[in-house]
Parts: sequence; C-alpha cells; structure tokens
Amino acid sequence: MQPMEQTYPKLDALRAKARAKGRLTVSVAYPCSNDSLAAALSARDDGVIDPILVGPRSRMQACADALQVSLDGVRVVEAPDDPVKASRAAVALVSSGEAKALMKGSQHSDQLLAAALTREADLRTGRRMSHVFWFDLPNYHKPLMVTDAVVNIAPTLQEKVDILHNAIELSHAIGLPEPKIALLSAIETVSVGHVSSMDAAALSKMADRGQIPGAIIDGPLAFDNAISAASAANKGIDSPVAGDPDMLLVPNLDVGNVLYKSFIYMGRGECAGLVLGAKVPIILTSRSDSRRARVASCALAQLSLG
Repeated sequence: MQPMEQTYPKLDALRAKARAKGRLTVSVAYPCSNDSLAAALSARDDGVIDPILVGPRSRMQACADALQVSLDGVRVVEAPDDPVKASRAAVALVSSGEAKALMKGSQHSDQLLAAALTREADLRTGRRMSHVFWFDLPNYHKPLMVTDAVVNIAPTLQEKVDILHNAIELSHAIGLPEPKIALLSAIETVSVGHVSSMDAAALSKMADRGQIPGAIIDGPLAFDNAISAASAANKGIDSPVAGDPDMLLVPNLDVGNVLYKSFIYMGRGECAGLVLGAKVPIILTSRSDSRRARVASCALAQLSLG
C-alpha cells in the first residue's frame, strides 16, 4: 500500500490568499537552470506572479525546451550570460518600478543581494536586511515563522531589533496584528555569560517599554518551552508566548539553518521565504527548495506588500 502524500493546507491557504490579490510583477534574475525557470513559470501558472525573465534568452530557452514548456506570452529581457550583470539588470527593473519584487534565479544568493544593495539600485532602507521563513508544519497547530536563518550570521543586539521590526511588519501584512514571538536561546534563564540569553532579555524589556511595538515578545526561551506549553509549565515558566508562538527569533544563522532543515527533513514541513528590509520583497529560494516552496515564496511576497 502506497503511503499517503503529505498535504499542506496552511500553505495552500497562503497561495489562495495571494491569488485573490492578483498577480505580482516579479523580476526574475538569471533563471538559467531548469529548477529556477520552472519555479517562476509554476508561480505564473498558479496565478500568483507575472514574471519578467532577465538573462540570456538562449540559455533560458534551452531550459524551457528541456522542461517542454513554452515562453510564449512571458516577457524576456535580454541580459549578458553573467550572473552578476544579469542580477543588476533584474534589479534595475525593480528600481524603475516595472517590477514590484525581485526573485533569485540560478546565481549565488550573495550575487543577487550585492546587486540589490548598490547605491544605484536605490532599494536600501534605513533598516538591515533579514530573512523570514514561513512554515506549514504538520505537527504544529498554525503557521510558524523563523528569522533569521539565511542572511545575518551572528547578529548584534541592534541588528536583532531590525530583524524583529522586519518580521513584525511582515506579520501585520499577512494578517497577524499582534504576532507572538519567542526569542530562542539554549536556556530559559538570563545568564551574564550567555550572550543569546542576555540579548533575549534586553529585547523582551525593549518590547515591554514600547521600543519594539506590534508584537507579544518573550525570551529567553529554550526551544522546548517555546514550542510546548507543557514543557514550559514543567519548568514553571509563565509566558504569553510559550506553546503558541507565531515566530521564533533564532540567536544566529547556525541555529536557524539547522532548525530550518530539521523542520523540512525531519518534521516533513514545507516553507516559503523572503528577504525583508529592502524597498521590495526579495524571493531568495534555494536549489534544494521544492517547487511548491518556491511558488509559496512568491505568494508570501505578494502578501507582504499588504
């Protein structure tokens, strides 16, 4: 007997909500692999985006031929067969207002982000860029977000403030007026020698004083008592977040990366992801992401614009 395929109702609802808003015009930078081109075309076929494909037409056509799909009706902007130059050309379409979001193709992530951060691109804001994953986890009762597992390696306290502001704005845009955010550490007590616990305590107090508005924030919390009310109760933790977070703020990229991959490979989850903090959302998918995840990331970009 064949095992039943895992379903993702929360992710399906996210995509449906994005489709209801209409298509988002997305500049797709250097989609010169079968996977990256298929992702953009799948999001188009799903009714989520209108892609503008930016790169060498011959290579993108070769990928389309390999996929046995047509590029008829899709806008193609010719750019050099160079991921850096193509990324700059894709960013220019966003800077000019022709596209409302930017999507990674088959180049390295840092090549696309470097193009987006140039002075000429004019996409910077006064806030540090950060990444948010949005998960549909079969064993969790609602969507769960994780930040930052992609961009910031070892964020300082001030950088974590920016990461939280970015994540809270996204939460509001997708319909969470007061997200519950757990600040993760290895421990749930404040220890002077444990930087992540000290940062979490400072961020919690800043939230209490109105310096980080728009969310219910608590920490430090270890993963078990952040995600499980029973675990928190066993340790005598009285928290408005424990057992019911909408989001986990990780102390560094290593923790976030392991958590993300654990959710996907062990927890059978599916996800969407965005880079925030620029003037437009940046869809920064990985080569290992499923096509479903890439389409969901486009949907999240649409919803992030409010």
